[in-house]
Formats: sequence, C-alpha cells, structure tokens
Amino acid sequence: MNPNKFIINDIAPLNVHDKVSDLKMMFNELTYSHIPIEKDGFYMGCISENDAHCFDGSKEINDFNYAFEGFFVRSTTRWLDVLEAFAQNSCNIMPVLGEQNEYLGYYELSDIIGLFNETPFFSEPGAVLIVEKGIHDYSFSEISQIVESNNSKLLGAFISKMDPDLVQITLKIGTSGLGSILQTFRRYSYNIISGHEEDAFLDSLKERSDYLKKYLDL
Repeated sequence: MNPNKFIINDIAPLNVHDKVSDLKMMFNELTYSHIPIEKDGFYMGCISENDAHCFDGSKEINDFNYAFEGFFVRSTTRWLDVLEAFAQNSCNIMPVLGEQNEYLGYYELSDIIGLFNETPFFSEPGAVLIVEKGIHDYSFSEISQIVESNNSKLLGAFISKMDPDLVQITLKIGTSGLGSILQTFRRYSYNIISGHEEDAFLDSLKERSDYLKKYLDL
C-alpha cells in the first residue's frame, strides 16, 4: 500500500524567523504534537508542543534551534516504516520530504493507522494463533513452512511478546487445517498459547486500533 495519497500540505511550516508566539498560537489551534520548521525553503526539523510552551514568545524560533527534532520520512518510504517512525518519535505528525529534500507535506498518525486496518491481517477471514518458543530457536521460515505444509495460508505474523528467553508470535492464518497446524507446531516444540478459531484477540486489537484512530480524529 502506498501512503502518498495521505500526504497533507494544507499547513505550511513556520519559518525560523517567525516568533515563538506564532508557534504557540498554532499549537493552540491544532492538535499536533509537533510543528515543522523551515528556512529558505528547506526543512529544518520539528518543535514539540511541550518545548514550545517553555520558550519566550517574544523571541524568534531560531533562538531555540537546539530543540529542533530532525525526524522525517521520504515520499518513497513504505507505510510500515512510516508507522515505525511515528512510534520512535512519539509524534502524531510526520514531515514528508522528496528526493531533493524538498518539503512535500506531512502524514497524520490516524491515516497511517487506518492503512493497518485495511491489511489482510484484519480484513480477511481466518484464525488467530499465538505460539511460543525459545528466543534463539524460532524461525519465521519454519513457521511459514508449518502453516503452508498443512494446506493453509499465512496472512500475517508479528512478534507480540519477547523476553530474554522466550518469544511469542501472533499469526493470522486461513481457516482450513487449524487442528493439524496446531499438532505440527507442537511436534516442532512450539508452545500453543492461544489457538481458537474465534478471533477474539484480533477483534480486540482492531477495536483498540479503531478507538485510537477515533481519538486522534477528535
């Protein structure tokens, strides 16, 4: 999925020579965690709302350039990497730059989360299975082989829990052959944490994602 259709450019970045009071006013009018800052048409970074409210409103933004946070993504960045960038920077707005470092606009977190809800992991019928194995012993290629050797399809997988010794992997698989898949995982020394055909875990995860999206839209 290409997230480019979600690039927003209705709010221009503030200039480094704008007053901090302008920055504070923008934060008061918007619900963003950060505001992009530019200089001579080039993206300089973002300032967080928490930092902005600590600055002297009569001074220029450039007086506080030490607080600029330089995170961004490219227009070619895949949506999962965009989602990771949001998580790493604890923000709900992500500047998007072109190949020549030109500022193209920004993504909102709620739009990128919405892309996650459209994936087959959520949209396709299937069963959710959680398996556990030693952190040095599991293999995604082995997991895929177990599922597919039992005439089913792996619709998605991610590590849902990890500690120094064990790792849990949550799988979304096709509805056929669940019983034989469970038996095969046990033969390969995987512990079955959850293996129900009812998608209670998936429904709960999707509800939380939907709730977060609605919250961010407020």
